[in-house]
Amino acid sequence: MKVAAFNVKQLGINRINDEKVLNTLIEIVSRYSVMVLLEVLDSSGKAMDRFLTKLNQQNRRNPFTMESSIPLGRSNYKEKFVFFYRFEDVDLVDTFQYKERRDVLAREPFVVKFRCLNTALRDLILIPVHSTPVDAALELDALANVVEAVRGKWRSNSIMILGDFNADGRYLSERTNESPMRCRPYYWLIDDDVDTTTSDSNDYTYDRIVVYGRRMNNAVVPNSARVFNFSRAYHLSAQDAERISDHYPVEVEKCLKEPISQFTAMETALRRLP
Repeated sequence: MKVAAFNVKQLGINRINDEKVLNTLIEIVSRYSVMVLLEVLDSSGKAMDRFLTKLNQQNRRNPFTMESSIPLGRSNYKEKFVFFYRFEDVDLVDTFQYKERRDVLAREPFVVKFRCLNTALRDLILIPVHSTPVDAALELDALANVVEAVRGKWRSNSIMILGDFNADGRYLSERTNESPMRCRPYYWLIDDDVDTTTSDSNDYTYDRIVVYGRRMNNAVVPNSARVFNFSRAYHLSAQDAERISDHYPVEVEKCLKEPISQFTAMETALRRLP
């Protein structure tokens, strides 16, 4: 079961009406059980409704549904977090729009709780992130408060924080590495040397996946956290890749339930005999 986050670069109705962009996004999202899109500019919801319709035309056997935040941001410029998830893989249990007392987070996370139907660890809480570049270090520190609020609300540690942290290159301060988010019980699954951008002119690790606690870390397939380089996978030119986004998706795979062997099933049945 694959989970991903993708900064889709100001995705609204004009870009959804671009057939090249639309078809490539459908290919990308179709790879996952759960995908959260960041930087969605769609106050009316029409762009995402159209995308969901087109997406499900290509996924009739295991269709998606959608859950969206309200438009979030400090000014007239507002973005949405939009989750697409497959019926057969997860159930949506609850949602939570985080509200902070101090105005640190430019876009307060829209948190979702899923019940996974086919994985070893059933709960999955996703905290999406799109930090502003100039406040990346401050926003990273503030995410620890989001995690504690979520743990208090749902009494669960099955937490994954994912998205565009903007925490690399010229936006990275030395203090970022001293953040409580960089210490245990947090596990950073995307290494610091991974380029998550489509540009050939930089090599930055803006996009991340972080899990809370050893149990959650053990619930992901080892070494499955990575960037999905769609330009290489779909043989796109650099120009066409940046037409889709200036970021690549980051993804990770959760461990499935262990299948019960025929021998184990027979042994269990024999134990139940009088």
